[in-house]
Amino acid sequence: MASISLTLARIKQDLGNYLTEPAIVAACQAAGHSWRKRKLGPVETVHLFVLQILCFNAAIVHLRHLAGLSINAAAYCRARMRLPLAGVQQLLRDSSTAMRQALLPGADPAGPAGPVGPDAAGRWCGLRAYLLDGSSTITPDMPALQKAFGQPKGQKKGCGFPVPKLLGLFDAFTGMVVEMLGFPLYTHEQSKAWQLHPLLEAGDLLVADCGLCSFVHLAMLSARDVMACFRCHQRQIVDFRPHRKSRDKAAKGHKTGKPTSTFVRRLGKHDQIVRWQRPKSRPAWISDEQWAAMPESLDVRELRYTLARNGQRTHVVTIATTLLDPDKYPKDKIVELYGTRWHVETHFGQLKTTLKMRKIKSQTEEGARKELAIYCLVYNLVHAVMLQAARRQGVAPDRISFIDAVRWLLSASPDSPLPDLIVNPSRPDRHEPRVRKDRNSSYPFMTQPRKALQKSLKNKAKLAK
Repeated sequence: MASISLTLARIKQDLGNYLTEPAIVAACQAAGHSWRKRKLGPVETVHLFVLQILCFNAAIVHLRHLAGLSINAAAYCRARMRLPLAGVQQLLRDSSTAMRQALLPGADPAGPAGPVGPDAAGRWCGLRAYLLDGSSTITPDMPALQKAFGQPKGQKKGCGFPVPKLLGLFDAFTGMVVEMLGFPLYTHEQSKAWQLHPLLEAGDLLVADCGLCSFVHLAMLSARDVMACFRCHQRQIVDFRPHRKSRDKAAKGHKTGKPTSTFVRRLGKHDQIVRWQRPKSRPAWISDEQWAAMPESLDVRELRYTLARNGQRTHVVTIATTLLDPDKYPKDKIVELYGTRWHVETHFGQLKTTLKMRKIKSQTEEGARKELAIYCLVYNLVHAVMLQAARRQGVAPDRISFIDAVRWLLSASPDSPLPDLIVNPSRPDRHEPRVRKDRNSSYPFMTQPRKALQKSLKNKAKLAK
């Protein structure tokens, strides 16, 4: 393996293709950050931060060996603390845009992904598709982080870790992160999803799970001319009988079990357009001005399909979408589109399991948010390599091995050409049980703070004498 110090040169070269040094300086200055000339300025700190994460979040004291530079751990910590959070988050957005523009130069309707999938420009039926989903991570047990994010309610104080809730916006074709939000654990994703809407343009398409499906969210997206494709929430009653009656929520003694939507038009079997009505009460997470701007009704297309799996129960999936035109957006294409939503689970797995983002190390709220942004920046850099390899090898980007791309980045010198990377087999019908074979540890879980347990051990030792 080549020297890791060469990896730092490789990072500077690859990252410089999408995020130049003047861009890093400009982002920090725009965030109100000023600095004197020193060994660890913003550019050098960002490069070292990226190297540290790429090396699976190596210890800071080990970074001087990885970089081949004489770096004082305390000085590097202070340099990371000096980086402005707004500047680092802006770097993520700028680099994500630059990577996608550079690697998806133009549309080709007969692209390598075939007539049903996305074209060479990563568009589905002419629309840029994005995936939105939530996850979580773990931070050190520090008072500031406990206050900022909180921990699961079933854990006693001092026996658990703060758990930031995450909401990630991913490009559906390249898998790159556009933005990653972090907020307190007991916060519903829908109350934060609207903060990502400004990153979407008119004509874009957002795909998400049932937790983000509601009249308010669909209306907010429609106001921006952004299309939506969500799985229906389990409380939403959907009836595909033509000319069926709807339930009047305002009437006294109304019967339950009937949909609140109004039937508009039938498009095919289990495919219809209905009119959703605005709810009577305002959600607590939107302002009075936003609520006043909501339309009284919204036309929504509802469709349903069945997933039959050998050895497993049959899943019935109901979709709510604002893709109303059945000629431009046939049902079978929408079904395939929603199937790509599960790719976001792979993206979070690559971040949390492969890059070790499941446990972050920063001990302050701002530091944790900066670390999350750099994790996403490194993840995008790896996916840029995967996309280049996929184009040359003639396969879909998600078939390229993520860990193989990481290994090449860690071992390649600056002038090394990109080799053929490992292509994972396509196994669409593979299903694995959610069980663990490895018994990691036989020790019980902590039920008391560590100091209390230490005191108890000392008392037992005294009694044993």
